[in-house]
Amino acid sequence: MDITLQLPELPYSKDALRPFITAETFDYHYGKHHATYVNNLAGLVKDTALSEMTVPQLIQTGFDRQDAAVFNNAAQHWNHTFFWHCLSPDGGGQPAGQLQTLINRDFGSFDQFKTQFSTAAVKLFGAGWAWLALNQQGALEILPLKDAHTPLTAGKTPLLTIDVWEHAYYIDYRNARNKFIDGFWEVVNWDFCHQQLNL
Repeated sequence: MDITLQLPELPYSKDALRPFITAETFDYHYGKHHATYVNNLAGLVKDTALSEMTVPQLIQTGFDRQDAAVFNNAAQHWNHTFFWHCLSPDGGGQPAGQLQTLINRDFGSFDQFKTQFSTAAVKLFGAGWAWLALNQQGALEILPLKDAHTPLTAGKTPLLTIDVWEHAYYIDYRNARNKFIDGFWEVVNWDFCHQQLNL
């Protein structure tokens, strides 16, 4: 996924995912939170050697150097951009093709995967992201990761994510994270997730 040091366009209008996510939430989550990460990152790398790096390179560099400011802003920019593409007004249902085969192989069935992923997302303490990723051995894993962390730093391929920071759902769901997660399955962009297998 090609990500620059600019706030990307959403792949749909701000009201396209109602009632799962309202335009008001997009105004804050995308228009303020995501934009702030982009602006912070641009300021951090301006006039430095880091400005020549890609966003994934900045994530890894910040992680390796324990540079929290660079890592957090780069990872949150990348995570949010990935998350927006995991959603679609035409989404939902179940995956097909290779992704379906892998889910059935590694979790037993789609329903078992959905339950395990939802449980990981609900139980993640505090702020973070729940991920479905492909590991180096070719197996799928569910990764509940704190704060800005991403499978990229572990050399794993992200396929699907849900943002469970409170700002992702509080306007529409208050503190009912479980309802937000339930709605997520109605808009998952399985085509995008499947495309990540070919990276």
